[in-house]
Parts: sequence; structure tokens; C-alpha cells
Amino acid sequence: MACAFSVIQTSHACRQLYAQLQILEAAQWYMQEDFGRLLLEQSTWASHYRVEQVATRDLGMRPPTIADLRVFAP
Repeated sequence: MACAFSVIQTSHACRQLYAQLQILEAAQWYMQEDFGRLLLEQSTWASHYRVEQVATRDLGMRPPTIADLRVFAP
């Protein structure tokens, strides 16, 4: 009788752990998917074209002209 209860308890624990494993694997999948989206968004925001566009349009930056350059001798 004790052996039967032990088998039942072990089977139940195994099912609970397997259910928990499935939940954790689903969470891992969602996190990996979210990480991929974040990497794509980061590369979009950090593209050279976007940075140049923000610098010229929003910040009013421009490349220096020859007249703006100063050369100092050591």
C-alpha cells in the first residue's frame, strides 16, 4: 500500500514539475521574441540615416565648413 501511495505521489510531483517547465518554456519563448523585437528597434533608432536626420532637423547641427575649422600647431 505504501508503495502505491509513493508511486501516486511521485507521478503527481512529476506532472506538477512538467507543467511548471512548460510555463517557464513559454515565458522563455516570449522573452526571446521580445528581445528580438527590441534588437530590431534599437538598430532602427541607431541607424546612421536616423541619427543624421535627428541631428540636422531637431538639433540644428550641420557639418563644419572650411571657414569653421581651426588648425593649431603644437
